[in-house]
Amino acid sequence: MIRECAVNGIRLTYREEGDVAAPVLVLLHGRTADHNDWNGITQHLARRYRVLAPDLRGHGASEHPGAYAIPEMAEDVAGLLDALGVARATVVGHSLGGMVAYHLAMNHPGRVTRLVIEDSAAPDPMRDRPPLVEDGSTGFDWRMMHETERQFVDPDPAWSAGLARITAPTLVISGGAASPFHAERLAARIPGAELVTIEAGHLIHVTEPKAFKRELDAFLTY
Repeated sequence: MIRECAVNGIRLTYREEGDVAAPVLVLLHGRTADHNDWNGITQHLARRYRVLAPDLRGHGASEHPGAYAIPEMAEDVAGLLDALGVARATVVGHSLGGMVAYHLAMNHPGRVTRLVIEDSAAPDPMRDRPPLVEDGSTGFDWRMMHETERQFVDPDPAWSAGLARITAPTLVISGGAASPFHAERLAARIPGAELVTIEAGHLIHVTEPKAFKRELDAFLTY
């Protein structure tokens, strides 16, 4: 079911599946996507969880406020949990969504029970990235693209140190040789993080959904 909620000064659209009495699991999509990016994964997890899959600000049907600091996106998720009366949740994030997830976990460590980061960038400078060129793509705010790209290229140095504040058991899933990111650098900075590689490139849950669900289920059930 698609719902709306006013959080952190903006309107956030989110998808909800599963039993409302079940433990909560939040799915955070990657850049330019929306909650539909998790189709198939949402239904799989809804057998055991109350799944919340928001459209991040600047994406899908959520509001496009023009301000896109990644830590602020994490506060949107915290605000959604507050609005729904959810004290703690498992959080799974892909790419940009993984960055939002680790900001949530390091700034609100008591609220994240388990953390799964799928092929996301460590907060290291990436100044060799090619310039961002707008095309005719829709479904997201191009200002979001430019603002998040600046944060990818030149992240706040405090973000790296902040990863040490994460207390949730953490699984980092790398897309392997075809991934644009170095997941091992991220996993090394999160206390006790487990690193798993699935040779699928960046879109692991789309390209290799069975392997992704297998690793996810193993981590969430031990």
